[in-house]
Parts: sequence; C-alpha cells; structure tokens
Amino acid sequence: MKKEDVLSLLVLVLLFVLFPLLSNSSYTLTIGIFAGINSLVAIGLCILMGYAGQVSLGQAGFYGIGAYVSSILSLHAGLPVILSAVCGMIVAAFAAVILAVPALRLKGHYLAVATLGFGEIIYIILNEWGPGGPSGFGDIPHVSVLGYTLVSTEEYFYLIWVLVTAVMFFSINLIKSRTGRALRAIHDSELACNAMGLNVTAIKIKVFILSAVYASLAGSLYAHYVTFISPSSFSLFYSILVLMMVIVGGITNLWGAIIGAVVITVLPELLRKFEELDVLVYGLILTLTLMFFRKGLVPLIAEKLKKFRGPAVAEH
Repeated sequence: MKKEDVLSLLVLVLLFVLFPLLSNSSYTLTIGIFAGINSLVAIGLCILMGYAGQVSLGQAGFYGIGAYVSSILSLHAGLPVILSAVCGMIVAAFAAVILAVPALRLKGHYLAVATLGFGEIIYIILNEWGPGGPSGFGDIPHVSVLGYTLVSTEEYFYLIWVLVTAVMFFSINLIKSRTGRALRAIHDSELACNAMGLNVTAIKIKVFILSAVYASLAGSLYAHYVTFISPSSFSLFYSILVLMMVIVGGITNLWGAIIGAVVITVLPELLRKFEELDVLVYGLILTLTLMFFRKGLVPLIAEKLKKFRGPAVAEH
C-alpha cells in the first residue's frame, strides 16, 4: 500500500470520527449512515466494473439477498445478527456463482442485460414469496455485538464507517496485489491473459463473488438499522443508482466509489429546497457531470493535483 493510500485512509478515519462530534443532528447522521451503506455496494461494483471490466446491473439483487436472509434468520430463527449477516453473505456468494458461471461468458451489453435480469428475478421472488409480500415486514432486530445492542444513530454511524474503512483497506490491498494486476490485465485484454496462462474465468467469478458479498453486507446493515424492509428498496432503480455513484465518483478509482456514494446520497437532500423541481435539478446536475466530467470526480481531482504539484512530483 502506497503512502498516499495510508494517508487517505487516515483522513477517512479522522472525518468519520469527528463528524458526529461536529454534527448534533440525528438527521444528518442518518444521511451519513446511508452514504456508508451505499459506499459498500459501490466499492464492490467499482472493483467489478472499473478494474475487472465486467458490467453488472444486478447489485440490487445481492443487496436484497443480504437484507432478507439476515433479517429472516435473526427474526424467525433466532440466530445472532452477526451470524445471520454472514449467512446472508454466503447465500449471496452462491447466487453470484450461479449467475457468474453462465453470464460471464457474455460481454458488454449482453452481460449487462443478463445481470439486469438476475436483479429483476430476485425482486420478483421477494415481491411474490418474501415475508409480507410487497408490503415487506418489520420488527427486525438491531445489531448486537458481544451482548451489547446498538440502538442510537451515532453507534450505527461509527459501526458502518468502521466497516467501510475495513472494506476499503482490504480492497486497496487487493488491487495492489497480484490478483489486482490480473484484474487490470483482464480489463485490457482477456485474449492476452489467456495466452499468458491466466485462469480468466476463475478470476472473473471470484471478483463477481466479492462484489456480491460487499452488497450483501450492505443489505444486512440496512435491514438491521432500519428494522423494516420491503422489495421496493431492492429494485432496478437501486442498481442504476449504484452505477451512477461509481460513474460520478470515478469508476477507475476506489475512492471514487465512496465520493460518488456520498454525493449521490447527499445531493437529493440538498435539493429539497427546490420542492417540486428537485428531481429536474437532480437529473440536470447528473447529466452535466457525465457530459463534462466523464472520468469522474476523483480521477479529475487527482489529475489537477498532479499538474499543480508539478511533473517531478507527478512522476514520483
């Protein structure tokens, strides 16, 4: 891990430690919690799309699997919440393997449509056969750690952002490892990777599983924080929203996933003063961002900083 990555992680820790101390508003902390949950899903999608070059429009399906499996096991089977969340991640990983084995033979738009279909199948299953049907269900237990139950907004804020930092630390090390270099090579040319003896299919399935596990973890946290879930939270709209997060933040940079998740989560709240026109302004800002900042916010800022610091520093 480079010095810049360590410094960035320290800044992230400093920000989430100080944020609740500077903000006394429970509403602001709640927005921060949802930004953290969305960040977990976006980091997984960033690795899958930005580094491995695999398109997915089905992340809402894995998000929903994690939420429903964890909620059902903790509420009806009496399992501890942490164990229920782990079971949710295992089920999501199996679902990812079932989807990835046939779907990863496809490329580009065809792969996007296949994953979109998976997300819609999960949505229909939750809608038709999930507890409570389209209305959903509640009374989902809060997260408990060593017998202590987390209830307050501040506790959830710290829990979720500690997990975001841990996931980010693992993901940065993964990207810098031999596996990460293999992912970037697959993104550039699968044919060349096959010629070099890389098991491209196995690597693609593993990264697909990783993104599904991240989304499942986020779904479990969402369910146990809100204590009520319904299928509408896991529709195609959420998959598109996560896609927007990684594109706006910068799909080729892991930090772009977090920045994009924060921007897309906070922006609708800032635009509430426009009342009925907030959706129009929201769409206009996103459209202009995609038109003029195609690389995303983080890569653009990184380029500007390199130019500002000079060629010698940039080369270093």
